[in-house]
Amino acid sequence: MKPRAATLSAILAFSLFLTPVLSHSQQSGKVYRIGYLSTMRGRSEIDAHQCQSGHYWEALVQGLQDYGYVRGQNLILDCRYTEGYEERAAALAAELAALKPDLLLGVSSAPNVLAARAAAPSTPILMVNIIDPVGRGLVPSIAHPGGTITGLANTFSQAIVGKQLQLLKAAVPTATRIAILSFVSSRVPTPGYRGEEGAAARPLHLTLRWYYIYSPEDLAGAFAAMTKAKEHAVLIEPNGFFFANRDRILALAAQHRLPTLYPTSLFVTAGGLMSYWVDEAALYRRVGYYADKIFKGTNPGDLPVEQATTFELAINLKTAKSLGLTIPQSLRNRADEVIE
Repeated sequence: MKPRAATLSAILAFSLFLTPVLSHSQQSGKVYRIGYLSTMRGRSEIDAHQCQSGHYWEALVQGLQDYGYVRGQNLILDCRYTEGYEERAAALAAELAALKPDLLLGVSSAPNVLAARAAAPSTPILMVNIIDPVGRGLVPSIAHPGGTITGLANTFSQAIVGKQLQLLKAAVPTATRIAILSFVSSRVPTPGYRGEEGAAARPLHLTLRWYYIYSPEDLAGAFAAMTKAKEHAVLIEPNGFFFANRDRILALAAQHRLPTLYPTSLFVTAGGLMSYWVDEAALYRRVGYYADKIFKGTNPGDLPVEQATTFELAINLKTAKSLGLTIPQSLRNRADEVIE
């Protein structure tokens, strides 16, 4: 009997070795709830409360899954979208807070983060893809955010905008006048990029003119004004507002035949000319790491804010051809994504 007992013990030990390590949520049996407040839901034809689809959303879901949080099993995701109208953020955040989430995500827009904090002062809040969170009053420090907010910050600098202008100039060699499309928030201080942009333009002998947008209704007028002023190309500043109005902006740029450099590669895959910006999908994937830490009991204020460090260039050759542009081979070789 002893040999048989030894064999059974060996089999049991081996089976335990093969058993995967359970995630925190699987161990506790708890189903976690995350409220997601963003600017755009990805497809205009779906229901306003249905969670979006697309590259960034898939990266976020995968990032959560990497830490054992799976929708339909131990995770519920509730989504709301302002569609670029920041005045809607407060009511939508209140809807999410009423669902008693374990974590709120404020995505792509500082008003979304502030609305989440106002609606649920004691709920952990994770900001995602926000530029200058300290300057916008979201956290007092990147290294020590304190309070209930931490997360993933985007970045902007003279070096970045200088690179954008260089790439735009390479794609449109005759360009000397560049329009800057800028969104001005009525609720949250908007980072002042004008100094960085002006300094970056001087070595390239480019003249910049700023066109300020306050609501989606201003877009058509801005593009008409650019055409009237005979601007040679357009640079769109990074802001969730522009992503929320992506289809409208792409249509206006095509209508006015204005070569445009966009703030994310999703514009390029949808028909825009080019983009140079941070790898935002990497930011969204990191949501899983932060969510796991918070669900395991870490105070959000004790988790340093992470900033984006990798960048990507995307070019749409079909759009370039429609604009009568020939993209140099050297520029194509540098691109991370080229759409034929």
